[in-house]
Amino acid sequence: MNEETTQVGAAIAAELQLMDPDVRVSRSLAGQLLDPEFIEVGASGRRWTYEEMLAALPEMSGASAKGPRHEPSNMTGVVLAPGLVHLTYESDLGGNRARRSSLWRRDDESAWRMYYHQATPVPAGEEQNLP
Repeated sequence: MNEETTQVGAAIAAELQLMDPDVRVSRSLAGQLLDPEFIEVGASGRRWTYEEMLAALPEMSGASAKGPRHEPSNMTGVVLAPGLVHLTYESDLGGNRARRSSLWRRDDESAWRMYYHQATPVPAGEEQNLP
C-alpha cells in the first residue's frame, strides 16, 4: 500500500468515526477528531466553529443509536499535500441527502483531524452522483 492510499484510508476511517453515534455524543472523542481550527458550513448554511460543533454535536441528528444514522456513499479522497486529504461523498440521514466535502490534516506528531467540512443539500428527486 502506498503512502497516498494510506493517508486517504486514514482520513476515511476518521470521517466514518465522526458518524458513529457513540463518538457524536462524546465531547472527548469528537474533540480528538476535530482540528482546533475546525470550521464547518452546514447544509443549513450555518457556519460552525470547533467549540460550537462540540457543544451541538450530541443533540444533532445522527447522534442517537436509536435514530437515523448518517449513511455515506461514494466516498473518495485525494492527497492534496503531505498530511492534507480532501474527501468527497454523499450522505443520507433519514431521507435527507447531502453532498459533503471534508479536509483532513495532520502533522508529524498528531492524528488525523477534520479541518474543514461542508455539506450541500441534494435537491429532492435528483439522482445520486456516481464517481
